[in-house]
Amino acid sequence: MAPAQNRDDINNRDILYLTSGGKLQALQANMDIRHYTINLDVDVAKKSIAGSTEIKLNLVNSTDSLLLDLIHLYQVTKILVNNKPVLFQHRDDKLFISSIAGFKAGNQIVYIEYHGIPPVAIKPPWDGGFTWEKDKSGNDWVSINIQAEGGKMYFPCKDHPSDEPNEGVDLKISVPAPLVVAGPGLLVNVSTKKNKSTYHWKTNYTISNYCILFNIGKYKVVKDELVTILGNKVPIEYYVLEEDIQHAQKVIETKKRDNRILEKYFGEYPWAKEKIGIAEVPNSGMEHQTMITFDNKFIYKNIGGQDYSANLFHEYAHEWWANKVTNKDWGHMWIQEGIATYAEALAMFELGGEAAYNEIIAGHRKNVRNKKAIVPGEEVTEEEVYSGGDIYGKGSFFMHSLRYLIGDEVFFPTLKKLATDPAYTYDQFVTTSDVEKLFSSQSGKDLKPFFEFFLRTTKVLEVGIKEVGFQKYQIKVENSFMPLPFDITSNGKTSRMVIEKEGIIVNCALPPQVDAKGFYLKKVTLQ
Repeated sequence: MAPAQNRDDINNRDILYLTSGGKLQALQANMDIRHYTINLDVDVAKKSIAGSTEIKLNLVNSTDSLLLDLIHLYQVTKILVNNKPVLFQHRDDKLFISSIAGFKAGNQIVYIEYHGIPPVAIKPPWDGGFTWEKDKSGNDWVSINIQAEGGKMYFPCKDHPSDEPNEGVDLKISVPAPLVVAGPGLLVNVSTKKNKSTYHWKTNYTISNYCILFNIGKYKVVKDELVTILGNKVPIEYYVLEEDIQHAQKVIETKKRDNRILEKYFGEYPWAKEKIGIAEVPNSGMEHQTMITFDNKFIYKNIGGQDYSANLFHEYAHEWWANKVTNKDWGHMWIQEGIATYAEALAMFELGGEAAYNEIIAGHRKNVRNKKAIVPGEEVTEEEVYSGGDIYGKGSFFMHSLRYLIGDEVFFPTLKKLATDPAYTYDQFVTTSDVEKLFSSQSGKDLKPFFEFFLRTTKVLEVGIKEVGFQKYQIKVENSFMPLPFDITSNGKTSRMVIEKEGIIVNCALPPQVDAKGFYLKKVTLQ
């Protein structure tokens, strides 16, 4: 998701305040979600939904209770577990399911029928819910955004980033014809009966619950094909409004160009067995897996003579960073957002060269707010992490600093390994510690102090320059935590020098410059 202008100002909700994640409760830790089947009828006129969700899960241990998340705005009318009625209570946005006989360890199938009016998004995608709009021709146009609040906004689920349905999702969404439903994975079939069309979308990949959603519009589907870096042919499908179809081919060609950049640094497009999907929506874009959303009024910026859309590129980068490489807990959200933002800097380099890269990185450095650490702890909510903004710019700038510290010959292969190694992708989840250990191992350096300083605190390097003799200066990092290389400019020349805890002495006529290009967050004081 792209950074909000000021999310702190848009969290007022008339109906309820929600966030996702936090401490994983014991009853939910006992469940491993395997598959969701969501079967819903969307009444666009009444702005309501009705239907069912089937959840296949494995219980680690036997228990007398199951715990799922679903906001209180819906009325739950029936719950079956393995086709047998069970007792349930729906309160505090949770579903408590119990059985006198208990539930044995192993496979369980939970079936839930419900209906209600979903919350309306106040400022999507940052403050989410359903958006009920009309296109310019007066056709209904519906989008869903639920990253901040979680899948419980419209279907019962285990709302925690550490568990995704390993066997995928089936979405069966019925809408008034001739409206079209855009969803994740592959379109299995479309059936129409009595002026109502049902779209069956299916993905076999793991998927975050906030990406399990759909968009509705009077869409035309513009199709193309992309050949990946490994030679696989992947369909491109752009669900675009009829009124904007003249813009479709340019968006697709831009997407192909962006894909070449992303595959160069991060490996093959992650969902090659399904599709590259784009859906036009009436709000800013989101990284919804295999169907990212996009709407920037088709305005592009010229970079190196080529058209570029930051919104389109950033959300597409999330196919690697968020959808394929997924944080285990919202406390490590910088991995998704920071590296996707750093990918934008790499795009600037590919399109506009070193100057364009330096310009965007300088912007990321300048906009660091440092109100709180971008890794504030473990088992925190999405809101606790997001409402500072630094997971984007500071996260990106951290990667820039790390690149300088260990060098391109180690940095880029390690970054690609993080994006491609099965230990970190798809069914696996990552934390800041996982990323640190990988880069430490590959670089042969203990990088834990570096990660701790810049990610878990709001400190910056305090560099002191002190004249200690005739044309002699001491350069010292006052809050040194490990030896660090710096570009030192003296007597008109720049050299890379490692500054140990005790500092270094530089002979020069005038005070030296330290890190003039700005590879670190720092404060330099001439003493």
